[in-house]
Amino acid sequence: MGDKSLLTGLLSPKLKIDQKDVPKRKRFRRCKSDPLFEYIPGEISGINEAQSNPRTESFLDKMHPHFRRVVIYLFLYLATGTICFYFVGNQIKGEKVDGVLDSVYFCIVTMTTVGYGDLVPDSAATKLLACAFVFSGMALIGLMLSKGADYLVEKQELLLIEALHLRQKLSPTEILKEMEDNKARYKCYITLALLVVLILVGTVFLATIEKLDIIDAFYCVCSTITTLGYGDKSFSTKAGRVFAIFWILTGTITLAQLLCYIAEVNTENRQKKLVKWVLNRRMTNVDLKAADIDDDGIVGAAEFVIYKLKEMGKINQEDISTLLEEFENLDVDQSGTLSTCDLTLSQLV
Repeated sequence: MGDKSLLTGLLSPKLKIDQKDVPKRKRFRRCKSDPLFEYIPGEISGINEAQSNPRTESFLDKMHPHFRRVVIYLFLYLATGTICFYFVGNQIKGEKVDGVLDSVYFCIVTMTTVGYGDLVPDSAATKLLACAFVFSGMALIGLMLSKGADYLVEKQELLLIEALHLRQKLSPTEILKEMEDNKARYKCYITLALLVVLILVGTVFLATIEKLDIIDAFYCVCSTITTLGYGDKSFSTKAGRVFAIFWILTGTITLAQLLCYIAEVNTENRQKKLVKWVLNRRMTNVDLKAADIDDDGIVGAAEFVIYKLKEMGKINQEDISTLLEEFENLDVDQSGTLSTCDLTLSQLV
């Protein structure tokens, strides 16, 4: 079967009906598989999935898969690091307050690359051990913890959107659309607010517990969350190091996520400008020829959509070729359309 029938079967199989029954202007309805309409999360629709399908679950089972993996890997990393550094504690010099606490604190300072210098390896073995843990810790933060932080931020997006549109009663579909259109921007707002809170909490804690003046406390906070870690100011008390274990990890990851979201917003804005330019640009004969995939001299709706999506950078020719190849594999009877029979036969081949 020719390319024309293949393209028509792939992109608009429902258009193959008697022309007498078709109105002059064809209207394309939203695909049923569109995620915007296929599924509305429980948090938006007001239905609690746990209530609709009650069953006994552990604490980890209730977590999102990404977040669950983050908790498990972080626990394994800190447990292994604490045990290792505890047994070589006599080969680590610096200000010590408690063996186990110092080991956990040293793991956190190492994996976040803060490196105050208040605790430092003092032998060849501990130096090599620290090298191994700093690389594995950075990998854990980059690959796992950032995903967990992203998940937590996304969970707060709904609350932010509802707060910003408090006087407007948005439907679940409108909320999802708003989240999708301004996803990166809302993430920036949430992360920036969290970072400000962490800076204030850290500054107040250092000033009250570590007895630093307000300028030194703020200076220590900034040098910590940016991972500069000059080392002239750090956490030296037992209470301070307990606080630092949670605060340093949260603060450094929050700042890293904020910088990623700012870059994402910049990319999103450039993409929106490109889309606007593509939609407002007049079609020329050159564009018409380029959009005519099956070379029949006529550009159909499906061909027009594909051409515009390619211009916007949302798809490329490789994506189209891959999808056409998949279609050909599923189209067992080579009719140019897919049916239940084709799908059944394709599973047997």
